[in-house]
Amino acid sequence: MRENLEPQPFDLLIFGGTGDLATRKLLPSLFKAHEAQTLHPDGKIWGISRQSLSQDDYRNLANQQARQFITDIEKVDEEVWQDFCKRLDYIQLDAKNAEDFKKLAEKIPPQCPRVTISYLATSPNLFEDICRGLDAVGLNHACARVVLEKPLGTDLKSNIAINESVANYFDESQIFRIDHYQGKESVQNLLMMRFANIWFEPLWRREWISHVQITIAESVGIEGRGAFYDHIGALRDMVQNHIIQLICSIAMEAPSSMDADAIRDEKLKVINSLKPFSEADVSLYTVRGQYKSGVIDGKKVKGFHEEDNIAPNSQTETFVAIKTEIENWRWAGVPFFLRTGKRMQERLAEIVIQFRDVPHQLFPRVAGNYAPNQLVIRLQPEDSMTLHLFAKRLGNNMVARPASLNLDFFKAFEGRRTSAYERLLLDAIDGDQTLFVRRDEQEAAWRWVAPIMKVWDESEEPPKQYTAGTWGPASASALLARDGVVWHEEQ
Repeated sequence: MRENLEPQPFDLLIFGGTGDLATRKLLPSLFKAHEAQTLHPDGKIWGISRQSLSQDDYRNLANQQARQFITDIEKVDEEVWQDFCKRLDYIQLDAKNAEDFKKLAEKIPPQCPRVTISYLATSPNLFEDICRGLDAVGLNHACARVVLEKPLGTDLKSNIAINESVANYFDESQIFRIDHYQGKESVQNLLMMRFANIWFEPLWRREWISHVQITIAESVGIEGRGAFYDHIGALRDMVQNHIIQLICSIAMEAPSSMDADAIRDEKLKVINSLKPFSEADVSLYTVRGQYKSGVIDGKKVKGFHEEDNIAPNSQTETFVAIKTEIENWRWAGVPFFLRTGKRMQERLAEIVIQFRDVPHQLFPRVAGNYAPNQLVIRLQPEDSMTLHLFAKRLGNNMVARPASLNLDFFKAFEGRRTSAYERLLLDAIDGDQTLFVRRDEQEAAWRWVAPIMKVWDESEEPPKQYTAGTWGPASASALLARDGVVWHEEQ
C-alpha cells in the first residue's frame, strides 16, 4: 500500500487514449491526482490511438469529453485544468504496425529511473501486438510497467493465452491486472476493520456468522455495448473478477505483512477453497436471468432482446445469483450468496455479514421483521459501514428495538474523496501491486466459474426473465429461501 511515498517522474501511455475508459475514468482520475498534487511535476500523459490528432486536438478532446466526468466538476479551477492539460500529449499509433513504435521511442526514450507505464485500455486481442512493439523499442525496461484492463479472456484457456503473450515481454512484477473494486475505500477499510481491531476477529468465523451476502446491482443496461456484452454476460463480467475479489477480502486470513504478495497469497488460498461445482450443483445453486422491458426512475426501458446488436434468441445472462461455500476451518458451512445484475431496481454494491441470533431471547422486540445483528458494508453509491444491533426502547419497559452504528468514511474523516481509479493509477506509477490481481489468482477464479459456464453454455433452458427495475428473477429469492434467508432489501 502506498504510504508516504514521494511522487516520481513518469510517462503514462494510455493505449486506447481516445476511448470510453480513457475519457470517462482515466483522464478525470488523473486530473484529480494532479489537482491534489500527488503526481510528480515531471509526469506526462500520452494518449495513443489510431486517430490522426495533434497535441492540441487531444487536449481539446479531453476538455470536451473527459472534463464532464470529473467529480465536483463545478469546483474545477480553470487554471488548474489548463495546467493539467500541459501534461497531455498524443501519438498516433497502429498497434499492428511495428514501425509506429519507433515514433513512440523517439518521444519516450527508455530511461530509468523515470517510470514508463503502459495502460492497455484496448481490446485484449491487441495486448500481444502492443507488448511486442514496446519490447522492440526497449519500453519494457526495468522501470516499465504494464496495466491490463479486463476482460482478460472469456475462459481459462483464453486467459492463459493472454497472460502468456504479455509474459513474453514483461515480468510478473511489472504486470498490473486492474480490478477497480479493489481501489474502493470500503474494500480497503474492510481489511483495516478486520486486521486493526481485536473485537471482530473472535466473531469472524463459522460459529458466529450465519451467512454472507454480496450484491453488485446496476440500474443501467448494456449502454450501447450489445456486441461486446452479448459475448460476455454477467458471470464473466462481474463474478469472475469483482465478486470473487470481494469474497477474498471478506474471507482471507491475516497476511504476515502488508507486502503485496503476502496479501495475494492469502487471497489465492480463499479462491482455491471455494467449493467446486458439479453439473448438478449448477442447477441447484445458481440462477441466471435476463431483463425484459420495464420502468426505471419513471422511464420505460428496453428489454435485453430489444437492445442493439443482440443476437436473436440470445441466452446471455444479465443477472447471476449463486450460493457457494468456502471449504476451510474458518468458513465451513457458511453460505455465501452472490448476486449481480443489470437493469435492477437501484445502483447498489454492498456486503452483508449476517451474524447468528442470540441463543435465548430475554427481551421482547418491537413489532416488525428484524434480522439479528448485521454488518453492512456499502461500496456504492456511497462508502460506509453500518452495524445493526438492538438497544432498549425509551420508556420503562425493557423492549429491544433496532439501532445502528454508522460510519460514513467521508464524514467521519477529514480529507478528500479519492476514486478507485485514481488510487490504482497512483499505485501503478509507484510500482505497488497490492491492489492488483496476480496471475495465479485470476486463473484460479476462471477454474472456479468454468463448470457454471459449461452447464449454461450447453443448456437449452433460457435464462429466467425479470422485469427491468426489479431485484431480479423470483428464483433468486427462492435460492435463499431454501436456507431460511432473504436478500437484505427484503428484510
